[in-house]
Amino acid sequence: MNAEITSSGETPRLLLHCCCAPCSSHVLEVLSPLFRITALFFNPNIRPREEYYRRAAEMEKLLSSAGFSNDVSLLIAGYEPSFFDAVAAPFPDEPEGGRRCRACFELRLGEAARLAGAGGYDYFATTLSVSPHKDAAVLNEIGCGLAEESGAAFLASDFKKRGGFKRSVDLSKQYGLYRQGYCGCSPELQ
Repeated sequence: MNAEITSSGETPRLLLHCCCAPCSSHVLEVLSPLFRITALFFNPNIRPREEYYRRAAEMEKLLSSAGFSNDVSLLIAGYEPSFFDAVAAPFPDEPEGGRRCRACFELRLGEAARLAGAGGYDYFATTLSVSPHKDAAVLNEIGCGLAEESGAAFLASDFKKRGGFKRSVDLSKQYGLYRQGYCGCSPELQ
């Protein structure tokens, strides 16, 4: 984490964009001692609908199974794949990690920034950087840019460092979490 966490004596509030329960497990373990967290499940890139809600249910399972230091609440956005379709349309043939991914990161982090600002959160962040398939530098660049507009600070991080991804795999096993066969958008797009 690169942001300096400031406090007025009260535990700061964090809106954490969560891509899935397995990735969220480690990130919440790290951040829950420091923040009052609202986990935001907003991932319009996930197809089909059943997969979206299965992953959302796994977020509920994680929060009910794990004993985090501070309470973590969950906000599940409705299934709106048209949001992803609109930003992905210009990049139909992009490989994983290309311009389509950046547009998707901007979409999801943009919604987190908007909600964080509107909700008076001190910070917002994402679990996406725990994945070895996601570029933390790109995520941090996008988040820091959005922070200026939102009024909430972005918690820049690379959660895969220091064994973070491995820890997320271990915690997934410990909590019996479903580990999906593909990270985000439909496998046909990867």
